[in-house]
Order: sequence, then structure tokens, then C-alpha cells
Amino acid sequence: MAAPKKIICPSCGWKHTPPIPNNRCVSCGAKIEDLRRALNRQEELERRYQQEGFSLAWFAISIGIMSVLTAALVMGLPEVVPAFDFEGSAGMLVAIPVWFLGGLLVGLISPGKTFIEPVVAVFLVAIPTAFLLFQSQTVKTMPAFMYMLLSALGVMFTLIGAYLGERIQMGPPPRASD
Repeated sequence: MAAPKKIICPSCGWKHTPPIPNNRCVSCGAKIEDLRRALNRQEELERRYQQEGFSLAWFAISIGIMSVLTAALVMGLPEVVPAFDFEGSAGMLVAIPVWFLGGLLVGLISPGKTFIEPVVAVFLVAIPTAFLLFQSQTVKTMPAFMYMLLSALGVMFTLIGAYLGERIQMGPPPRASD
């Protein structure tokens, strides 16, 4: 009796033996379609970094991570170390790299391709953060539209961080000989 043919994940290269649970790779979580139609190399490379859907679970995890990191560094750190006063624009300038690192972290730990979830999460975290920092500014004043621009910059940096995290997690593309 012949051994079952192994199916190779087009995203990470993991070798599966059929049947595959939920049509998802057990290694990276990528969706494995019916592989009767073989993808050519160009199609494989084009699909490698595309997100397949929106995961509510990873969205909730992303909101938790972004909220905790933002609250800890922008609001909690000045309570512990009074020399750090992240009011107004300084708080927004600290929040942007915090959101980038949060996106990178979610990109590294999430299975499959989930780089949209941290972006939506940080958008929802950036709104109250910008409002709170705008309301609490005393000396370092900045107009409200600048808070919105810095929030948009933070969302963009979160997308970059999440995408980089996914690229690091997935590693180099599989060789054609595999």
C-alpha cells in the first residue's frame, strides 16, 4: 500500500499528511486550499504575504496588548518615575514606537497572516489616547489636528511593525526545489 501523498503548505513549507483539519496549516495557520490545481511559482509568491481574513480572537488580543502597553508606558511610567512627564505631544511621541512594537509583537506571535488586526486595534486605542493627552496638556501645547496626525502616523507604524513581525515569523520563502 502506498504512503499518502504529503501536502506542502504554500506559506511556510510544512509537510502535511491528509486529511488536514479545518484546511489550515498546523504550523503557521495559513489556509490550505484544495491543492488539486497546482499553483505556479509566481502565484505562490503573490499569495504568500496576503491576509486571508479577519480574526476576532487576534483582534481582541491586539486590543489587549496595545491597551496595556500604551497605558503602562504613557500613563503608568510617569506615575512610577515622576521625571518622565509624557503630557501632550511627548505622550504621542512615546505612543508611536509603543504601537510599532505592539504590532511587531502581534505579528510575531500570531499564527497565519494577521497584520490587519493590530492596525484596527491601535486605531481604537489611539482615539482615546489622543483625546486624553490633548485634554491633559498644560505646558507643551499642540493643536488637536496634530494629535490626529500623530495618531494616523502611529497606525501606519503599527501596520509596518505587524507586517515585519509576520515576515520574521514566516521566514524566507520556500525554495523551488522543495
